[in-house]
Amino acid sequence: MTHFLDFEKSLAEIEGKAEELRSLARADEAMDVEAEANALDEKAKKILISLYKNLSAWRKCQVARHVERPRCSDYIDNLFSEYKALAGDRKFADDQAIAGGLARFRDRPVVVIGNEKGSDTNSRIRHNFGMSRPEGYRKVVRLMNLANKFNLPVITIVDTPGAYPGKGAEQRGQSEAIASAIETSLRLEVPTLSVIVGEGGSGGAVALATANRIAMLEHAVYSVISPEGCASILWKDSERTREAAESLRLTAQDLASLDIIDQIIDEPLGGAHRNQDQTIANVGDAIANMLEQLADVDPETIVSQRRQKFLEMGKQRLVY
Repeated sequence: MTHFLDFEKSLAEIEGKAEELRSLARADEAMDVEAEANALDEKAKKILISLYKNLSAWRKCQVARHVERPRCSDYIDNLFSEYKALAGDRKFADDQAIAGGLARFRDRPVVVIGNEKGSDTNSRIRHNFGMSRPEGYRKVVRLMNLANKFNLPVITIVDTPGAYPGKGAEQRGQSEAIASAIETSLRLEVPTLSVIVGEGGSGGAVALATANRIAMLEHAVYSVISPEGCASILWKDSERTREAAESLRLTAQDLASLDIIDQIIDEPLGGAHRNQDQTIANVGDAIANMLEQLADVDPETIVSQRRQKFLEMGKQRLVY
């Protein structure tokens, strides 16, 4: 671990002490610190269990945004073979905040699309921190139409704070591009499934998550607006961000209870960033399970089920 969240300070101290002891032992082979270091490891594990046993909505937001959390490219590299990236929207440009192309998932041909945030400063700037412009959503439409033409399931990996709100994006038709992506998703005659692996922010996420099956990682979040944006609009007070997070009902557990999502995917203790390999494997198993559920469903039913799924959302009365 190289980055700890603010509520993990006690954990950082214990793990830091254990690592310091082991570093001293590596420098001086005569030192025997393993027993003491192991005791610190056990203490750290207990703290980790306590911290993650019942995370608040705001803390889940922090975990979902963790800089070491697996990105879209990590899932593509590890879960898909023969991946061939397709670039551009054939109208304006290529938006690198959206990754997508043809691939095989466990030897089955598919189209995979996802929000790419980047993993370091340079790549985050290149991918615009996962915030897509209109050309990104038009690339999504192009890839979905390609999948429909060749009868390929569509798998989307959602991780975005939202669509890019810049002047240029608005001038090029941001809202229309998002609406077109949602409209295209609703009429696809092939199975579509979506996994929200980090942030699912606003219409920028819905454009990729209008699917037959929607799954979320345990500590991912999915909401119409960020807690910061909600607090700013409703109360003009950034100090109420935590209150906004609770009110938005944005956690996987809240959304499952409201029938917005279909499945919660377990994360390793301490979050996806603590064991990326296990997280990616869990997501792969969930994708395989969802594909199996849709394998023998005819196109007409695929379309009607998806439409009905979204028409039913919001009918359940919210109780706060």
